Amino acid sequence: MNESAAERMQKNHRRFMQPAKLNLVSLMDIFTILVFFLLINTGDNELLKNSKHIKLPDSIADTRPEATITVMVTVTDVIVDGRPVATMEDVVSSNGVIPGLAKELDYLAASRTELSSEEKANGRAVTILGDHTIPYEILKRVMMTCARSNYRDLSMAVTRVANAGG
Repeated sequence: MNESAAERMQKNHRRFMQPAKLNLVSLMDIFTILVFFLLINTGDNELLKNSKHIKLPDSIADTRPEATITVMVTVTDVIVDGRPVATMEDVVSSNGVIPGLAKELDYLAASRTELSSEEKANGRAVTILGDHTIPYEILKRVMMTCARSNYRDLSMAVTRVANAGG
């Protein structure tokens, strides 16, 4: 009985002293998923979320916009960061300031009260995406509403095209 116990202990000792084997199949699966995730979520992505309902004006400017609050003006709605805040009827019936847009911008300003020195001088930054068919009077009302809510650093989004003139 002692010999069999001694033999078992020696056999277990030999088995545990062997180097551990690494299962590479599951590790390769993880790295494959990670590579696909990184390929999809990196690269030269657009900073602005464009909508199918908006065709931006064309431009040959080289500077890329910074990430800011986006106000999208479609033929039917005014949308702030993906949330509809006013219909085109609201914009047309307003006497300059669009109430729904002003309320949303004031809410966003209240949620982030710290202003940088640049924002104190120029106002908060906002990017306006307006369909190329939107009348200037409508865009003017949107810009005036933004300025009254202390979003005075206005940028207009455009589609970059190749420089045709040279």
